[in-house]
Amino acid sequence: MSSTAGTTASVALPGDPPGGRRAVAVWCIGVAVYFVAVIFRTSLGVAGLDAADRFHVGASALSTFSILQLLVYAGMQIPVGLLVDRLGTKKVLGIGVVLFTAGQLGFAFSASYGTALASRALLGCGDAMTFISVLRLGTRWFPARRGPMVAQLAGLVGMAGNLVSTLVLARLLHGVGWTAAFAGSSLAGAVVLVLLVLFLKDHPEGHEPEPVPHEGAAYVRRQIAASWREPGTRLGMWVHFTTQFPAMVFLLLWGLPFLVEAQGLSRGTAGELLTLVVLSNMAVGLVYGQIVARHHAARLPLALGTVAVTAAMWAATLLYPGERAPMWLLVTLCAVLGACGPASMIGFDFARPANPAERQGTASGITNMGGFIASMTTLFAIGVLLDATDDDYTVAFCAVFVLQALGVSQILRLRGRAARRERERLVASRVESVHVPA
Repeated sequence: MSSTAGTTASVALPGDPPGGRRAVAVWCIGVAVYFVAVIFRTSLGVAGLDAADRFHVGASALSTFSILQLLVYAGMQIPVGLLVDRLGTKKVLGIGVVLFTAGQLGFAFSASYGTALASRALLGCGDAMTFISVLRLGTRWFPARRGPMVAQLAGLVGMAGNLVSTLVLARLLHGVGWTAAFAGSSLAGAVVLVLLVLFLKDHPEGHEPEPVPHEGAAYVRRQIAASWREPGTRLGMWVHFTTQFPAMVFLLLWGLPFLVEAQGLSRGTAGELLTLVVLSNMAVGLVYGQIVARHHAARLPLALGTVAVTAAMWAATLLYPGERAPMWLLVTLCAVLGACGPASMIGFDFARPANPAERQGTASGITNMGGFIASMTTLFAIGVLLDATDDDYTVAFCAVFVLQALGVSQILRLRGRAARRERERLVASRVESVHVPA
């Protein structure tokens, strides 16, 4: 990308929101909702082995929990994006809280595999409404130049929710039992719902969005088609697809079984390594956010570099000569996996400048589908391969490389068109700012 594109983050666009303390306070409420959603989403990651015992299922059936949850999540992204563009953040977040809290509570009291599946699907539906809403909240309350850092901070808070799962919920699960742990955690949903209803606002005064025409199916088709036509939206989706899933699959379900069953670690040690992934994610997120906010030209090198290093570490771990990989290698792998989440957030930094404000929700929904489709596909592939190979994790985790190769090929195909289109939009926005009266 040219140096022109590299200055995108510093351009003051016409109609930019002012930001400030009020913006931070409102945004924190939205992020708190996302924080709780991530706790609920990742709660199965620390309960995978317990779930297998509770519902008497094997690897494929166990992976179905997360696959169904992610299938619902991914399938809801475009509808949620359209809803956010039309209804606003507050209403969509409120619906999401009710759904994911009901799903977590239902999972707590599920006595059968079928009921538990339905509960995870409900949870996935509510979870799907959170992140896009939070991204939209950020664009409505903060100047565009703050977009990359605000998005990375939202992702960082989400990973803090993952940290709660690995540190707190895991201990509750083995201390008070399945029902009490999951039912008790669902109270967090009620707390954030009260905060949302009382204090959250869609936008600051004087920055109301243009009213959306009620044109039914025609409006939906137009929003989706216009967003998809932008190469930046598609590039963002493939960046998200390629970068997010290795860590998501590891944290959501297969990390704990891999470390315990394939690497011979205790549950306590495995939990500490999962925690390392989360802590690394939070640290790298701050670094990536600062870099992208100041140097937009660094977006693609950061994303592709993360993919390359992740692939190299998985290859080193799976192909290590000997029965098990040494601890230093597992620690390094988990630290590198922590960069996957921040790298996936770069996808939104391609989609955001490619679309006007009235399409931000739809474009974010398309982008956000990428990583979750990849995660769902890999979760399923690993489960099937484990059953087919009598729990050979080396073969099963080779699915990671296939998805990475597909994603990288699409990123390289789209990068030129996206860069040209973004330069054109930057020039147009500068011309507009010159003609807007002070």
